[in-house]
Amino acid sequence: MAYKIDPDTCTACGTCIDECPVEAIAEGENFYTIDPDTCTDCGSCADVCPVEAISPE
Repeated sequence: MAYKIDPDTCTACGTCIDECPVEAIAEGENFYTIDPDTCTDCGSCADVCPVEAISPE
């Protein structure tokens, strides 16, 4: 299981990208994405997301 970012909720604030210990989060044009192959399911990104756009798949 990996975490995912809801593109409709993500505001591309960048809060999550600095929290990821394995650099699985990438900046997209309008929202961020998480590489499921790199994600270690730590949940750090979800814990800091101010709009709760990140959840486990």
